[in-house]
Amino acid sequence: MDYHATVTPEETGFEIRHKEEVRKLAGECVVVLENDGVLPLEEPCKVALFGHGVRHTVKGGTGSGDVYSRSVTNIEQGLKNAGFTVCTDAWLDKYDKVLEQHRAEYRQRCVKKAEELGIATSMVMISNPIGNPALPVPTEAETDIEDCDTCIFVISRDSGEFSDRKYVRGDYLLSEQEAETVKILARMFSRTIILLNVGGVIDTEEIVRVEGVNALLNISQLGNIGGDVVADVLLGKTDPSGRLADTWARSYEQYPCWQDFSHNNGNTDDEYYAEGIYIGYRYFDTFGITPRFHFGYGLGYTDFEIEPVDAELKGSEVTVKCSVKNIGKRSGKETVQVYLSSPSGRIDKPFKELAAYKKSALLAPGQTEVLSITFDLVNFASYCPDDAAMLLEKGIYVVRVGHNAGDTEPFCSVEIKDDIKTVQMRNLFAPDSEFEELKNPGLRENSEGSDLIPKDLRFVLDPSSVSCRNVDYTDERPAVEDSRKDEFLTFDDVLSGKATPAELAAQMSVKELATLCVGAYDSAAELNAVSAVGCASLVVPGAAAESPEIPSRKIPRTILADGPAGLRLQPHFMADKDGKRIAGGEMLGDFVNPFPENIPEGAVDYYQYCTAIPIATALAQTWNPGLIEAFGRIVGEEMKEFGVHFWLAPGMNIHRNPLCGRNFEYYSEDPLISGLCAAADTKGVQSFGGQGTTIKHYACNNQEENRMFSNSHVSEKALRDLYLRGFGICVRESSPYSIMTSYNLLNGIHTANDRDLIQSVLRDEWGFEGVVMTDWFTSQDVSFMGCFSEVYPISSSVGCIKAGNDWQMPGCLENITDIEKAVESGELDLSDLVFCGTNIIRMAVKCYS
Repeated sequence: MDYHATVTPEETGFEIRHKEEVRKLAGECVVVLENDGVLPLEEPCKVALFGHGVRHTVKGGTGSGDVYSRSVTNIEQGLKNAGFTVCTDAWLDKYDKVLEQHRAEYRQRCVKKAEELGIATSMVMISNPIGNPALPVPTEAETDIEDCDTCIFVISRDSGEFSDRKYVRGDYLLSEQEAETVKILARMFSRTIILLNVGGVIDTEEIVRVEGVNALLNISQLGNIGGDVVADVLLGKTDPSGRLADTWARSYEQYPCWQDFSHNNGNTDDEYYAEGIYIGYRYFDTFGITPRFHFGYGLGYTDFEIEPVDAELKGSEVTVKCSVKNIGKRSGKETVQVYLSSPSGRIDKPFKELAAYKKSALLAPGQTEVLSITFDLVNFASYCPDDAAMLLEKGIYVVRVGHNAGDTEPFCSVEIKDDIKTVQMRNLFAPDSEFEELKNPGLRENSEGSDLIPKDLRFVLDPSSVSCRNVDYTDERPAVEDSRKDEFLTFDDVLSGKATPAELAAQMSVKELATLCVGAYDSAAELNAVSAVGCASLVVPGAAAESPEIPSRKIPRTILADGPAGLRLQPHFMADKDGKRIAGGEMLGDFVNPFPENIPEGAVDYYQYCTAIPIATALAQTWNPGLIEAFGRIVGEEMKEFGVHFWLAPGMNIHRNPLCGRNFEYYSEDPLISGLCAAADTKGVQSFGGQGTTIKHYACNNQEENRMFSNSHVSEKALRDLYLRGFGICVRESSPYSIMTSYNLLNGIHTANDRDLIQSVLRDEWGFEGVVMTDWFTSQDVSFMGCFSEVYPISSSVGCIKAGNDWQMPGCLENITDIEKAVESGELDLSDLVFCGTNIIRMAVKCYS
């Protein structure tokens, strides 16, 4: 077996270089929420450190969201590296002992529960996150430190797949001990700094109300070099120019339909998206609710003046020119945010939505930059179910400019005299049950004479500048014709250009095609990897799966690796002198499966240490696509290094509710940011030939509990205007290699079996040409993971092929035999199978060209 892994245990050149790049870039992910001037610190000093995140800084989430790096620089180490003197070793040691006991008890509980359920311990651990132990509240002796007036309290949260977060103390809310600690520290120290080492929104009310808290920063989760990044931010060596990509409410009850999310109402089988299009700032703005921190909010270390200076309309494109001046005392960057308020009509719309944004260069005090920001009105047409079309309704469209969603002013407007269709489609997503959606209450209207409409810079759109695109839908796939029947085609012929992917697929047998459309399940069996979901590759240990080789046609395997914030590979493995893997080294969080005591003579050690970059939510907070593309190049280079073809990322589901367990893997509550971030990530990864992204989870995977059988009930308007929109932006902007369907049902149909979702929208409407894969174990027995449902069935393997869901991962023998039997009986048309095979071959060519 030929492995791409290194055989030296020393830190590699690319590891060192990538850590340096992350350190240089990641400061832009940090959002300054409150600061009375205490930050940045003038120089390293004595500091009292408290909190779980000091020594156990969370670099990223759990499950498939983990990345196994050689080392993780925690906040304590980062501050010491920067020259700080830590004065609270005794308290930190005390907490370590509490944590050690907590982990031991957790392991015992998981083992016991696994035995009771008859499933793998790893699955119990994934679906039951460890959480943090009760925090020892600092005593007066531990806070009365001579010559130390500065303290930092690091509040951490971790989450992952299979389990949603909880609206309880110690999760969304501060624990009682955390709340008490904030009060004590604010009273005992003259400089109190709170750092939020979190993957999503938490309640901050018990922090901001405490007198004596001088600064509050959302440092998010910054990867394996996070401690050094934080030290640089605190000292002002890098500019924390991040802006929130979510709305942070004053209380969880401010979020729409909060009481019905996931487990909150006791029903995880059916999720009714009754809030419709009103998520995040769309809801808060439209319904007149003031959050704690607005979408797009962030202070940085300096102040900026934003002044729109000009605007123009060319065709349907609006360009706004804005002057950005640094009026503070330090260098920094500002993000200009442009929002669009659409007129009220027969289509329900929010008060405003993000239309475009641009980040300035690093501006010195007094320096000014003029930014030109352009967006196309066509991209902000709303879905009209009555017309089955995207529609720009007649009326006045107001362009607003500002610092964040709560701080904008109208600048110019565009009038549309008559309704304009931009895309003629079909209604594709009929509801499977009735429910009432929220509607705009009409608190603010864009009507003539309103003070919301600016008096100057008023444009009128020429309707001839907008053409209506009629979608050509594929109702039936063309019949299969073997036009090269006198030849025996192989993958080599396709690589050399002597044959097309379609010609090779048309010549393959049903068994060959069925095998091609199912993951290399035999690799998982050989590795006994079923108990460690997402570790089913022989060639790249720790990779999530691989596609099967088809030796008769010389079709090679391709490798798929998890990890939304870098590659999740097994960092250390061993093979005997013949190249056969030796059991051991498999990872699950902090737990490592040991190698056997008797290692065969001539065995070789291999190493695959990868860089953990900041989580997706942190990347979105940069509001900087160019920077995100640079992070994508880090991942792409490591994919090239270790022989990985498909990165099972980025995740880009909308942050529908703060409690979703995988929000850290996703970017934002806003589809424009989500789409542009995923496109930037994709461009970075795919700048290396043969490496591609897998955008996921398509679609409406907005909760984790009962995720394999939960039915998302969503209106077609909410789907098209919100939940599908970001995926469409990414597909059109960056052409990702692949897309992964989600576990859940959508209006009664598993997304993996939904032909309208996969063929009609993804391929016909958006022009996607890549490969579509299932999420893991979608169409097979999942009882080994403890997943059961008495309400909805498992996804159908044959249904996947009918829908154009090309790959079933990691697959099983039953998937193949089900497909073969369906073709034989006539239940499955051969043209559907050939279509899927063609897509897989086409992408394999990209991987090996």
